[in-house]
Amino acid sequence: MAKTKAKIKVILADDHHIVRAGIRQLLESAKDIQVIAEAGDGEEAQALIQQHKPDVAVLDINMPPPDGFAIAREIQQARLSVEAIFLTMHKDEALLNAALDVGVKGFIVKDGAANEIVGCIKAVAAGQSFFSPALSSHLLTRRNKAEKPGAQSHSIRDLTASERRVLLLVAESKSNKEIAGEMFISVRTVEHHRSNICAKLGLSGKNALLTFALTHKSEL
Repeated sequence: MAKTKAKIKVILADDHHIVRAGIRQLLESAKDIQVIAEAGDGEEAQALIQQHKPDVAVLDINMPPPDGFAIAREIQQARLSVEAIFLTMHKDEALLNAALDVGVKGFIVKDGAANEIVGCIKAVAAGQSFFSPALSSHLLTRRNKAEKPGAQSHSIRDLTASERRVLLLVAESKSNKEIAGEMFISVRTVEHHRSNICAKLGLSGKNALLTFALTHKSEL
């Protein structure tokens, strides 16, 4: 008698109940996937991952803290046999690069989740990587940069003390006005610092600076 194949155990973490319900419905239609728990914020997700040790954790990047990046880093540092998949509305190159840097093997853009999430979970559970096709150009750019001899590297060490302070406050989701108030400088000076930081770190795109700040907060 053939042995029944074990189902892939999944935990869903997203602060939007409707999103979780929709994804859960999709996954429950797959015979070899089992959603064992759901979380509405990062703290709950952390506890559930530690408790259940799922095969895969589907994490919203921007949920209430700790966010998806923090949880992915914790999984990696604790050497848990849990693969992380990021679920997000954003298609930024910087966001994808940051996800890859923390060991994430699956990255799904929410507007394509209905068609991609099941295949992504199966691929990641099998030790493979899966990224939304909408991100293919970003993946190609990353590969080309890695293969290019003498590619320029950017580091927080290139920043001045003031720029590092601005970056830390950006990671804390402070507005330009709030940063100006805390540092006793003008909003225009804050904007100048932000522009310099992006230039020094090679960042571009609407959320690139915030993404970098979040993923490197512990270094600031």
